[in-house]
Amino acid sequence: MTKGSTGCVDDGPIVVVGAGPVGLSAALALAHLGQRVLVLEANAGLAYTSRAICVSRRSLELYDRIGVGDALLARGLRWTGGRSFYRDAEVFRLEMPHGAGDKHTPFVNLQQNLTESILLDAVVVNPSIAVRWNSRVSAVATLDDGVRLTVDGKGGTAATVTAPWVVACDGARSAIRQGMGLSLRGTTYEARYLIADIALKSDHPTERRVWFDPPSNPGSTLIMHRQPDDVWRIDYQLGPGEDSAAAMKVEAIVPRIQSHLDMIGERAPWRLVWHSVYRAHCLSLDSYRHGRVLFAGDAAHLVPIFGVRGLNSGIDDAFNLAWKLAAVRNGRAGEALLDSYSHERRGATAENHASAEKSTWFMSPPSEGFAFMRDVVLGLAVDHRFVRGLINPRQSSAHVYAGSTLNTPCDRTGGDIVVGAPVPNVALSRDGRTTFLYDALPRWFCLLSLADHEGAAAVARDIGQDVSALAVDEPELAGRFAPGIVACLVRPDGHVAALFGRIDGDDIRRALDRALDRALDRWR
Repeated sequence: MTKGSTGCVDDGPIVVVGAGPVGLSAALALAHLGQRVLVLEANAGLAYTSRAICVSRRSLELYDRIGVGDALLARGLRWTGGRSFYRDAEVFRLEMPHGAGDKHTPFVNLQQNLTESILLDAVVVNPSIAVRWNSRVSAVATLDDGVRLTVDGKGGTAATVTAPWVVACDGARSAIRQGMGLSLRGTTYEARYLIADIALKSDHPTERRVWFDPPSNPGSTLIMHRQPDDVWRIDYQLGPGEDSAAAMKVEAIVPRIQSHLDMIGERAPWRLVWHSVYRAHCLSLDSYRHGRVLFAGDAAHLVPIFGVRGLNSGIDDAFNLAWKLAAVRNGRAGEALLDSYSHERRGATAENHASAEKSTWFMSPPSEGFAFMRDVVLGLAVDHRFVRGLINPRQSSAHVYAGSTLNTPCDRTGGDIVVGAPVPNVALSRDGRTTFLYDALPRWFCLLSLADHEGAAAVARDIGQDVSALAVDEPELAGRFAPGIVACLVRPDGHVAALFGRIDGDDIRRALDRALDRALDRWR
């Protein structure tokens, strides 16, 4: 890693390394905000394997912002809950919050390769984004005003790509991270899971099912999820002394899956589509910003699969990063704004790790003592309802940036929409038709008014291009704020930056400056 000068490359495209779902999401989010993007991908094309399969409501709301949410929703399978079993007895029923008026269910199941294909369809028709396949980064040089990448192409050819900013979305084995001498830190768990996709025609509904110590696979934990196109995901825990290479052989996998299908009454023929071995990690970089290189997704952090936080946290990374980098590039903010990306998303990772750690210990106890306590809880839950809450799998939920330096504090109490939380995607009535808030939000900052709409519109016009006003009269939304709140400032990623008890131009300007991490001296 070296330092130097590019001779000014600041007019060049932002380089996104990695064409997985996080990289493609970052590219689309940046282009949505007027940025040119070059995506470098080491492989010749998209992978065909499923890998991450659960897309959260929050991720779909963010995808609505760039126009691909409906395509993902149409292809995926919606689900709202699941069941947990101890041996063959049901001990917990999961039902996640959702209502008839919600646009999105808490999750949709959609194979990662299908998610990537939908995102790539949007990328290839976007004139602001170019993709280079067979482009593997082999060296990274940080410069005073950019980053120089050595890129190995097909057939061993090498080229140099110089960029004003690099967004590293190149996965758990990130070449950018390794090239910069950076390491993930945290905990790696001993338990291993074999992950298998099978083709099986079944009428069973889409839900998350978990078996602890099932008769089909004694001593193991097994998870089962439906995917589109009659594909089912089955994850089962390997034994402590079990050899991973031997467990990966088809002749070892087939009888274990067949035993489970027999147990649950699935009689249709099936075939193995894909399989892999997985080990849980709670790992993270200490900072997601290193000069002009920003890390996102698995390149920045690894989260256990339990609670489906991995892919969804990476999507959150992409949208948080995109608006801040766009603000720096278009002169609306200084580079210091990007430090808040690391601060906010590191906080989200810590929350994800804390929840995932509890789930991991419950799914795969790290010691005989933990296993004993877990089995006692499961055994009691068979007959005692009050114990069942301890089995809650703690699914992914939207993070609240409660401690962000970009927030304007609010002293009003009450209501479930607080500063730092995402504004809810409520249904709106517009010209006799129903739409949703995330479809109506402007691309940049929004002054969302619940009252005094004319005053809010006047303030937004006076401020200019940094903010647009949006009037909303739906009582459902107003009732979720603290009493007396008449407006809120919504960031481009949908999070609330400030709440207002009155429409005051000076207050709104101060909050906007704070949300962009701009100097506030003129207001002191």
